[in-house]
Amino acid sequence: MNIDFKNDEILFLEGETGMVGIVKVAYDKMLFIATQDNEEIVQFLESDDIIAVSNFKKDKRAIRSQAYLSREESSPLVILNKDHPSTKRLETVISIGDEVNLNCNIIPGTHPEQNVLCSCDSLSGLKIIKTQRGIKLNKEFDNFTIEKF
Repeated sequence: MNIDFKNDEILFLEGETGMVGIVKVAYDKMLFIATQDNEEIVQFLESDDIIAVSNFKKDKRAIRSQAYLSREESSPLVILNKDHPSTKRLETVISIGDEVNLNCNIIPGTHPEQNVLCSCDSLSGLKIIKTQRGIKLNKEFDNFTIEKF
């Protein structure tokens, strides 16, 4: 299933107990990822790559804010180890790249690869793949809206 949207729009996929917001990166750029091991990973992004933000409170403002910080302010991502105490308090998490796999059965801090994103049960199993004009989902999904970003 394809869903098209513009660079100045945000796509919301709504589940029963959570929500994922998706925007296009919109510019060719570099993403900096900080690890707990004092390393910095650089990921090169293309303008049609996607920023996916998952939130368990269905808070569109938090989703928009995180997407804005990553896209417009080039805020680096921080990866926490699984035993870091803050992993239990994360309500908004992010994944950036050409593909995102939503999964409700992951342990926080154990998936440093950028293509796995924690989501609510009803969104788990969705695979989001970038297209030039939006995204492609691996299955039908009709509970979505597109708004101005």
